[in-house]
Amino acid sequence: MLKALVITTAGTNCDAELATAFEMVGAHADVTHVNRLISKPETLDHYDLMGLPGGFSYGDAIAAGRIAAQLMRKHVYRAFVRAIERGVPIIAPCNGLQTAVQMGLLPGPAVGENWPEQPPEQTVSLALNESARFVDRWCAVEIEADSRCVWTAGLSVDAWTGVLPVAHGEGRFVPASDGVREQLKQSGQIAVRYSAKDNPNGSVDDIAGICDASGLVFGLMPHPERFTRWVQHPFWTRMQNQPAHDPLGLAMFRNAVSQALQATS
Repeated sequence: MLKALVITTAGTNCDAELATAFEMVGAHADVTHVNRLISKPETLDHYDLMGLPGGFSYGDAIAAGRIAAQLMRKHVYRAFVRAIERGVPIIAPCNGLQTAVQMGLLPGPAVGENWPEQPPEQTVSLALNESARFVDRWCAVEIEADSRCVWTAGLSVDAWTGVLPVAHGEGRFVPASDGVREQLKQSGQIAVRYSAKDNPNGSVDDIAGICDASGLVFGLMPHPERFTRWVQHPFWTRMQNQPAHDPLGLAMFRNAVSQALQATS
């Protein structure tokens, strides 16, 4: 059985949903505090899937995800790189994305380049929402067909099924420069966008989620782990018939398991 690692800190509050999502697609999930990984980074070498869950790590003191990112950047970065190099899919929703961009996992090195020995400098940020308010609602999203992301590969949505919940105060995606913005687009690292009329935070180019150049590391502000059952859909009682296919969130996790099975075979 595949093993999934869900990494928590003080303030994490979406670890149960993330662990459940992994288990719904056939993986055994272990929820582990980051302090254990700091003392023994090689723990990551024994997992086939990984997740940095959402929440308010360390109370989002200083900035959202900042403390968790600095701890992992210093102590666990190389272990994450080893995992990526052996084909481990990694998901980072919400606070996970805020952490991943600050620790250097996303967007990562350019296509064709190796991971550096030391964590790379941050090139994208999740700034305060344009409204300056916490946003907690469902949003319409679109899947980028030309993305290299393994989590979204082959997925398509329509106006009814293409929704995911968001819950954040610092979710506005901002690249450091137009060069970074263009590189993400040209290299197929933009995986998910908000529908143009339903951008909840003012993200540049409506970007909701990105991946690294390998397509294995996937970070997004929406919460796919909160949409793994059709009864979670905001309008599910209006559905005359439950769709035969998986909800969008569960489909993403199925993709990851397929990739992990290939990597371990």
